Amino acid sequence: MRLLHTSDWHIGRTLHGTDLLAEQEQVLGGLAAVVAQERVDVVVVAGDVYDRAVPSADATAVLDRVVGRLLATGARVVLTPGNHDSARRLGTFSGLLSAAGLHVRAATPRLDEPVLLADEHGDVAVYGIPYLEPEVARHELGIPGARGHEAVLREAMDRVRADLFLRPGVRSVVLAHAFVGGGVASESERDICVGGVDLVPASVFDGVDYVALGHLHRPQTLSPRMRYSGSPLAYSFGEAGQQKQAWLVELDAAGLAEVRPVELPTPRPLTVLTGPLEELLADPAHTEAEQHFVSARLTDPARPADPMRRLQTRFPHCVHLDWTGAGSAQEQGSYQERMRGRSALDVAGEFVSHVRGVPATPAERALLARALGAADREEAAR
Repeated sequence: MRLLHTSDWHIGRTLHGTDLLAEQEQVLGGLAAVVAQERVDVVVVAGDVYDRAVPSADATAVLDRVVGRLLATGARVVLTPGNHDSARRLGTFSGLLSAAGLHVRAATPRLDEPVLLADEHGDVAVYGIPYLEPEVARHELGIPGARGHEAVLREAMDRVRADLFLRPGVRSVVLAHAFVGGGVASESERDICVGGVDLVPASVFDGVDYVALGHLHRPQTLSPRMRYSGSPLAYSFGEAGQQKQAWLVELDAAGLAEVRPVELPTPRPLTVLTGPLEELLADPAHTEAEQHFVSARLTDPARPADPMRRLQTRFPHCVHLDWTGAGSAQEQGSYQERMRGRSALDVAGEFVSHVRGVPATPAERALLARALGAADREEAAR
């Protein structure tokens, strides 16, 4: 049996306020071609299908079209909610959807009820463990004394192993959305730490043939049988240059036979440009970045006027900028120490100098003095 492991679609996510639905549909819709070409039997999606618990109508329409294309290939789809999803909302009509080949495993009390799929070697049990919020899951699982992600996931896996014990010879796959020991985080994941305890030991998932993990956006291998697929698109500039992928998983009669990466296309790469504004606007070395999503880090000693508008004349997809010019002049001592004994005008002038990187001009100090004088008179009149 052949599976395609993917996760963290985050449909509806934006990049610094820029809509990504078109790029998401392009990549996710393209998975159908991979499924057809590689003769995939089942696509597993390990959580964070949507980016928010209440997705927009446009986001749900994208999911509908993407899953429709996958099902049209003849493959089954199994998905579970992540920490960004609403499990109850995602699980709506799950009974009806399963008849069409879409299996949504969103109910915590039923996480030990697998999707059973068959090939020439027998059955494969696919268990979907929804994201388990410890404070909620401990009651749903009947373990009110449990604390933290490790405790609730250990209980979940004990239930999975107990079900597998009653199915001798059945191969097994588990989908889970968690931060497992050995994984490396990116900038774009939402923290799932509760009470300082979020890391789950890999040993919790012992006893199954393959563990399809979600939550971390960087593709990575914790062991041959335990992997993160990562997100299909880069969702932060910390992921710039990262090759996104899914995992193609092959099960034979004995269990896990082979796992290999399937590279995904990058509709619009992410690029971080650093330098003075005029240099970024003129340097021919940045020509390729004109069609990229761009984050600009400006190193001008003084903050340039209207930098985003000017950047977007060359880089129309520039979505973020930082001005780091003032960062080179670090003040010594605390703010309180530096301001002690100084007049209101001196403090205002210091603020202008700190923000802009150059001192206020005499005309600007005169304007500040008039504004401060007006404020003093208004306060005295109360």
